[in-house]
Amino acid sequence: MEPSQPNSQTVFLISGGARGITAHCAVRLAERFQSRFILLGRSACAPEPAWASGAGDEAALKQQAVQAMLAQGQKPKPIQVQKAAEAVLAAREIQGTLDAIAKAGGSAQYFSVDVTDAKALRATLDSVRAEITGIVHGAGALADKLIENKTEADFEKVYQPKIDGLVNLLACVPPSQLKYLVLFSSVAGFYGNAGQADYALANEILNKTAHLVQRQHPECRVLAVDWGPWEGGMVTPELKRLLAERHVPLIKLDEGAGWLADALEAPMYLARPAVQSVVGEPLLPPRREPTGELRLHRIHRRLTLEANPFLHDHVIGGHAVLPTVCAISWISNAGEQLYPGYEFFRVDHYQALKGIVFDETLADEYVLDLKEIVKNSDELVFQGTIWSTNPAGKPRYHYRANVTFRRERPPAPEMPLDRSATLDLPGAPLYDDNVLFHGPSFRGIDRVLNMSENSLTTRCVLPEMSREMQGQFPVQSFNPFLADVQLQSFLVWAKHTYGYGGLPLRIKRGEKYLPVAFGEPTFATLTIRSRAAHSLVADVTVHNEQGQLYSQTIGAEITLSPRLNDLFRQNRILP
Repeated sequence: MEPSQPNSQTVFLISGGARGITAHCAVRLAERFQSRFILLGRSACAPEPAWASGAGDEAALKQQAVQAMLAQGQKPKPIQVQKAAEAVLAAREIQGTLDAIAKAGGSAQYFSVDVTDAKALRATLDSVRAEITGIVHGAGALADKLIENKTEADFEKVYQPKIDGLVNLLACVPPSQLKYLVLFSSVAGFYGNAGQADYALANEILNKTAHLVQRQHPECRVLAVDWGPWEGGMVTPELKRLLAERHVPLIKLDEGAGWLADALEAPMYLARPAVQSVVGEPLLPPRREPTGELRLHRIHRRLTLEANPFLHDHVIGGHAVLPTVCAISWISNAGEQLYPGYEFFRVDHYQALKGIVFDETLADEYVLDLKEIVKNSDELVFQGTIWSTNPAGKPRYHYRANVTFRRERPPAPEMPLDRSATLDLPGAPLYDDNVLFHGPSFRGIDRVLNMSENSLTTRCVLPEMSREMQGQFPVQSFNPFLADVQLQSFLVWAKHTYGYGGLPLRIKRGEKYLPVAFGEPTFATLTIRSRAAHSLVADVTVHNEQGQLYSQTIGAEITLSPRLNDLFRQNRILP
């Protein structure tokens, strides 16, 4: 059963919820849903001492704390003064959060308790736990050091709030009672990060726990949010400098809190995010030089419709079909993650051997084998093979390609292009009349500008696709969704010429020179190399209005069949 949206009857229990980014998220949820909130934190929220009156910042508080201690005959120590000022600032921040929630139309209570203390937590929640319908687990701590310098105390400081805290929360309020479970994880758990081995480990446990709870309790909406670094979060000045060096932007408070509210509000199944979502830019490690012998990397993946919402817009014969360009993205993304600093440049000898269809033939697991062919400081070349095991236990091969990565792409070659418009037909009827089977996520042909017996030019604009919609094939340096739109010209030309369409077989070579953003107009020019009743071979160049080349595909082949007309019309998933 699809969980309902939060409302004024929802009671959220939020750990780490009265200060920092978690508090900001609580206020946004209050604005959106007017819910009730039970906020937990280790800081006390005692009445403000008389000596703090009128002190507006930390410096003033320290000054007045010193004067108050001297007046009491004490000899102030710096650490005592610091703690006194911090306690007042924490209490003010907590009260500010409670006031902001009330102003937004919600209500909130604050309890000072350490979520790692199971006995104290149970006692604290005893009077309210039966009312709780949602948990947001945002408690956390950092102790960044290289692993050889970490102590057991460092590890426990980081691990306990995340993992012991979650275990204790779920012991008090079991998942069977919950409509919502939100775990604040981190990109450090997804990508790893130097100096954060313990933090990465703890967050990846949160990620895996989210998948387990969602599987066991499908009536609960579970989100593990792998946040990138926030403005105002646990970002030290040193980390800020490092992020600036790596050109990683910080998540703005309003944007991050808004994403969470949107994720919980999404009422439609297709709009709801995957269980685990990366929000913000990845915290990739610095690029490193490839060394050592050529290696074989084996990467396992489970594919599901739920994890890839875009597949509902790529349906043939009543079943979702993985776009062939997603296989290139699969190989490309894996290579870039293995060797940060390199970007996709070229694909050679691509073959679609047996496409992946989301029906009874869908395998439980798929394997990507990446075999290193060339590895040096300027270029990497992988042979990528995607395969699975059939019911008889034998390998079933799906896609194969050689993919080249470069530190820097070469300049685009000069190519004469015919940019004249002789037709100027709207692209929407191509989708409405089932010339093209694609749903909204792939409807990027804006206009058909010209068509002859040997060529076709389309103007393409694909609207922004959310990171959640991209699923397991997020855009990195290669954008499979734009590539699919630009290759749709094959089907348009084939339908016009033969009366039926085709499916991809192979690509001799494809090269990317310049990036293209969602929403940016491009022009795809198809040039026929050879044609027959059941096959078509052509090149596609992608360029701007002035003819500047973005990418080119050489020797792409599709197989043609009249049977596809009926299958293209069945472009909704069978019940």
